[in-house]
Amino acid sequence: MQKQVGRCRCPWVDFSKKDYLDYHDLEWGVPVHYDHRLFEFLTLEGAQAGLSWYTVLRKRENYRLAFAQFDPEKVALYDEQRVALLLANPGIIRNRLKILAAINNAQRFLEIQEEFGSFAVYLWRFVDGRPIVHELRTLSDYPTTSPESEALSKDLHQRGFKFVGSTICYAHMQAIGMVNDHSVDCFRRQEIIAGYAGMSI
Repeated sequence: MQKQVGRCRCPWVDFSKKDYLDYHDLEWGVPVHYDHRLFEFLTLEGAQAGLSWYTVLRKRENYRLAFAQFDPEKVALYDEQRVALLLANPGIIRNRLKILAAINNAQRFLEIQEEFGSFAVYLWRFVDGRPIVHELRTLSDYPTTSPESEALSKDLHQRGFKFVGSTICYAHMQAIGMVNDHSVDCFRRQEIIAGYAGMSI
């Protein structure tokens, strides 16, 4: 457990990086039900594959500009000319497969919205509409997959999504609060639990 000015935080937090600290304190693990934000995290998690999350986090604003503020309707229409521009953009991860996956996933995202009314409704079914709360104490306690992430990954693959392996899906679930993986002594754990008391989707 890491401490700073009287507050305990998760063991993975790097206090030397303010943006990383802010991400932990303000966003990570907070339940998200807004489709644009869900598409943002899905895209960023896919871009992270093989890299550190902080590498992607530092490029987040560049991604927002490059991917139309993560509007799936706009990204779904990206063509080869736009792909070429993205591959020349030093502000994002210039990996052709990941860029093509983001465009493909935007198209599949819209299909899910059409079927379920929103991507949030589709996604939160995998945890029965409520966050799973884990009891984690040390860095070694943190899982990288779960039965729920395996099920989500399998379903997304069947629907044609790319870069949605179980590990990526679990990281996505952590980020958007489908699982609360703040360690038991982290000050954010109980704050988030209190925030979604009685919530439903």
